[in-house]
Amino acid sequence: METLLLWLFYISSLYAFIPGLITRIFGFRVFRRGISKEYFSLTFDDGPDPQYTPELLDLLKRYDAKATFFVVGSNAERHPELLKRMHEEGHLIGIHNYVHKTNWLMGPAEVKRQIQKTGKVILDATGVRTHFYRPPWGIVNLFDFAKRNETQIVLWSAIFSDWRVKIGADKLTKRMLKKLRGGEVFLLHDCGATLGANMTAPGEMLIALERVLEEARDRGLNSIRIDEMIRISEVSREGKKVKPSSSAQQADSKKKPISLFKKTIVALWMAWEKLFHLLFRLKTINPENPLMHFRVRSYRGQQVTMNDGSVLTSGDQVMELHFDNKLLFELGMKSKSPVQLAIKMVRRMEQEMPLIARYVADHAELARVKALYGVSMINRGPEKFGFTVTDLPKGLFSGSSRIYLKFLMRVIHPEGGSRLNQSPEMLIPKLILMPLEYLAEHYTENGSHRNISEKPNESKEEPVVITASL
Repeated sequence: METLLLWLFYISSLYAFIPGLITRIFGFRVFRRGISKEYFSLTFDDGPDPQYTPELLDLLKRYDAKATFFVVGSNAERHPELLKRMHEEGHLIGIHNYVHKTNWLMGPAEVKRQIQKTGKVILDATGVRTHFYRPPWGIVNLFDFAKRNETQIVLWSAIFSDWRVKIGADKLTKRMLKKLRGGEVFLLHDCGATLGANMTAPGEMLIALERVLEEARDRGLNSIRIDEMIRISEVSREGKKVKPSSSAQQADSKKKPISLFKKTIVALWMAWEKLFHLLFRLKTINPENPLMHFRVRSYRGQQVTMNDGSVLTSGDQVMELHFDNKLLFELGMKSKSPVQLAIKMVRRMEQEMPLIARYVADHAELARVKALYGVSMINRGPEKFGFTVTDLPKGLFSGSSRIYLKFLMRVIHPEGGSRLNQSPEMLIPKLILMPLEYLAEHYTENGSHRNISEKPNESKEEPVVITASL
C-alpha cells in the first residue's frame, strides 16, 4: 500500500500538478500574453454554437475585429458551415479537444487522438491545418510539453467567468474594461453547453463584448488573432535585445545565469525530495557532506543473479540508495562540460563507497540486508565499481522512471536538453545491485575500489550513476 500511494502521488505530481503549476505561474512553453500597445486578442472557447456563434461573428464583423476560436471537435463536426465562415471572415481556428475533457484524466495517446481528430474536422471544413491548441480549462499534462513542435499551446491573461449567467452583462463589462489594454489575451465563451456553464451565458457575454469593442475603438485598440499577437510579440522582443559586448560574451561563455524557470523547477524538485525523505524516513550515510541517502525495504521484482553468483529474490531486504539532489544539481551547475560532470561524479563515488561499507559495518541492524539497490541512468559507470547492472522489467515503474530521469537530466546536466536530443537512448533506466558481502570485501579495508579500465578524462561518454528518488 505504501508503494502504491507513493506511485499515485509521484505520477499525479509529475504528470499533471507540476506541469500545470509551471504553465500557470511562469507560462513555460505556452503563450498567454503578448507585447503590444495597440492590440489585444479575443479568444473564444467551447463552440461553435448554432445560436451564439453567428451572432458573435456578426458583432466582430461590425467592429472589424479578428479573433481566435478554440473549437470543440464534436461541436465543430456538427456545424462545419460555422468553421468555414470563421475562416472566410479572417479569424483563426484552434483546437480545444474533440470533447471537453481535462487532459489530466486522459493518457498521452488519447490526448493525441483528440487533437488529431479535431484538427481533421477543421481541415475538412476550411482546407487549412491548424497547430494552435488550448487544452480544456487550460490544464496541461507532462506530454503536452512534448508536442511543442506539433502544437502551440495558448492560454490567456484575462478570464472573466463569463460562462455563468448570473454574472450578468453589466458586471462582465466592468471586469473586461478593467483588463482592456494592449497585449492582453481575453478568454471568453461562445457556447454554454459544457459542464459547469449556463446555456444562455453567451448572450450576456455578447452584450458586454459590444460595449468593450466600442470602448476599444475609442482608445485606439484593435483585436487581432493569436498568431498575429505572437508574431508582433516576437518582433518586439527581438527589438529589445541588446548585443552584448565582447567582454560580456566572454563572461557569459564561462558561466550562464540560471533562468527563472530553472530556479522554479529546482525549488519544486528540492521540495519533492524533502517530502520524499519525510514520507519514507530516509537516512543519510554522511550527514556532514551528504552524497547518498538510503532506506531499507523488501525487494519486489524478478529474481536477479548478481556478480558474485548470489541471487536476489523477491522479499529479500535491500538498502535502497538515493543521490542527494541538491549536491547533484550543484555539481551539474559547476561543471563546464558533460565530461567534467562525469569526472566529479566518479570522484565522489570513489570517496563514498568506503563510507557506505563502514556505515553498514557499524550498524548491526543492517546485517539482514542482502544488497545495495538503486535505479540509475547508465553508461559505463556502476559496473566498474562492482555493481550488477540489469534492465528494469517493462511496465509502469520502468516507464515512469524514464520520464523522471529525463526530467532530472535536463535540470542537472550542463547540456541536458541538447544532450537528450542527441542521445535519447542513454536515458534507459537500469537496476543496479551490489551484494553487501562484495561491498565489505572490496571497500572496507582499502578505502577505494577504482577498477576503471579507462581514465575519466579519456571517456567520451559520462560514466555517471544517477539514482532517482522514487
